Amino acid sequence: MHDILLVSGTRPEIIKIAPLHHALRAQPWARVQWLHTGQHGEMAQQIMACFDIVPDIALERRGSSLAEFSIGCREQLEAVMLDRKWSLVVVQGDTESAFLGALAGFYHRVPVAHVEAGLRTYNPDRPFPEEGLRQMIGRVARFHFAPTERARDALLRENIAASHIDLSGNTVVDAQQWVMSRHGLQRSVPGRGHLLVTVHRRENWGDDVAEICHAIADIAGRHPELDVLFPVHLNPVIQQPVHAILGQLPNVKLTAPLDYLQMQQALVDSWLVLTDSGGLQEEAPTFGVPLLVLREETERPEAVEAGCARLIGTRRDTIVEQVEALWSDSDAYHAMQQAGNPFGDGKACERIVATLKKGLARKTAEQAPDFA
Repeated sequence: MHDILLVSGTRPEIIKIAPLHHALRAQPWARVQWLHTGQHGEMAQQIMACFDIVPDIALERRGSSLAEFSIGCREQLEAVMLDRKWSLVVVQGDTESAFLGALAGFYHRVPVAHVEAGLRTYNPDRPFPEEGLRQMIGRVARFHFAPTERARDALLRENIAASHIDLSGNTVVDAQQWVMSRHGLQRSVPGRGHLLVTVHRRENWGDDVAEICHAIADIAGRHPELDVLFPVHLNPVIQQPVHAILGQLPNVKLTAPLDYLQMQQALVDSWLVLTDSGGLQEEAPTFGVPLLVLREETERPEAVEAGCARLIGTRRDTIVEQVEALWSDSDAYHAMQQAGNPFGDGKACERIVATLKKGLARKTAEQAPDFA
């Protein structure tokens, strides 16, 4: 029996590890413990409830700053690692929680599995701090589960052994299929659907947020028949300009952040998505919803290359121009709509479980991980 520790702390991590948690729990060779670091609080609880998950281990969030959180989390993870002989630590993505979980495993010579490995922009400032964190996780992980061929190739260029890399697909598609089946999601609006907007990236704080909001105002004014749904991030640097610029427009609906099920429903009901989110770049194509990425670069270029997304930046005139082009050119819109999802087929967890079963059978928990 292998004791496996799944570490999560934020909403995206929970979504992408949840289907793997269920898949591993079904294995007779795995004894799984879900650890929540507390990096996200109430929002995380809502997401776990969507996936019928109750953490086995819940750490206490200490302090309000990232530094205070990190120190407290690292100290508590140390106690968890000493509690038993773990066979594996599983982390996902590029958050502080993922990095701390991987570091704890590394220091205790426990193999680390990195889900969604190999995403790169090679610009440490965009996204910050995620680009640095995921590269550091890549240096200590033993199992690298790359969602796409591009991600696998990036790992190979960084001299990660090919035998340690698995092309798994992205578990986000597994998660979508799980909740669609469990909760019966289907389109709930007639006609074209709404324009869904989300903005939260640190690199867009300031003038870029204002530019985006002015573009949304222009679009809403040109098309009063188009409903705009904008779940507004709770950070004041987002809240202030969004409400100041868009708060009085009759066809723009500003809401609190949506939980996972609400966001999936919002995607199903969308005509188009404008976002700087990484996760939505992966999720929208599942429902055939074209997406415009409000960033200068993306670590998920597969969506752009597949034709289901466009990278357009944050300039007001460019955003308006791109939306107008899709509004008036039905052929271009339908080409994006029918491009498919390049990130996965819903079988990523199945592949990950098979690889871990084989890999852990070759390496006992007492052996040090081989990072060659």
